[in-house]
Amino acid sequence: MLKEIIFYGRGGQGGVTAANLLASAALKSGNKGVQAFPFFGAERRGAPVKAFARISDEEIYLRSQIREPDVVVVLDTGIMDVVNVTEGLKEDGIVLLNTPRKPSEVEMPCRVATVDATTIALNNKILVGGIPVVNTPLVGALAKLLDGVNIEAVKEAIKERFGKNAEANANAAEQAYNEVVL
Repeated sequence: MLKEIIFYGRGGQGGVTAANLLASAALKSGNKGVQAFPFFGAERRGAPVKAFARISDEEIYLRSQIREPDVVVVLDTGIMDVVNVTEGLKEDGIVLLNTPRKPSEVEMPCRVATVDATTIALNNKILVGGIPVVNTPLVGALAKLLDGVNIEAVKEAIKERFGKNAEANANAAEQAYNEVVL
């Protein structure tokens, strides 16, 4: 079954890397079809960025942007002031927010899951230029929400991608997996 995911964040937060990590973890989890790709305009650090991922148990032939996602991941809730993150979300879709709030405290016209990826990144000292990087915790949380992607595969994909910071990122992913609230 095909699952389509959109990541919304800001330049420099790791949204594109998150999409790539998710695709790698999905492949390691036994999926036959995976895609990950960014949508770039004239982005710069801090500007809104969108990345996409597709996961399927069969080969994927689609080559278009995702317009009706099953899951939306929001790396920075401040982006919701300028971007309608629920646009096109499937009726049974879910939005994963990086926030310390509980889903019941968030008013959205859809199902919501939350995880405090910022605090997890800070606690694991995952910082770039002093700014917490929340992509790996969010990919860990996604493993809890998506059938066909397991946390061990996420940790393996992270360890392959990151050098000296691999262990901290893998720990952050597992912590988010355990702390995501549906």
